Amino acid sequence: MIGSLRGRIASKTPPQLTLDVSGVGYEMEAPMSTFFHLPAVGQDVHLLTHLVVREDAHLLYAFATEDERRLFRGLLKVSGIGPKIGLALLSGI
Repeated sequence: MIGSLRGRIASKTPPQLTLDVSGVGYEMEAPMSTFFHLPAVGQDVHLLTHLVVREDAHLLYAFATEDERRLFRGLLKVSGIGPKIGLALLSGI
């Protein structure tokens, strides 16, 4: 599991961002609450992550705080709520 990443923001277009970590670009999605705390493109940041492995993709989600990530993981345990809906719910809170 990828628990966190520290790197330079290469691009950010809500809800997606790319983090450059030693030359490797990690594409992630993040709730709007995390986007409000992100520095400008080109600046360094440390983000907590949650990796979702599906048959057709590995999806990485980023969070500014442990509370956001914990709430996201709690939402995923609710029947009928997947990562996209969980991210939308977090963005609306």
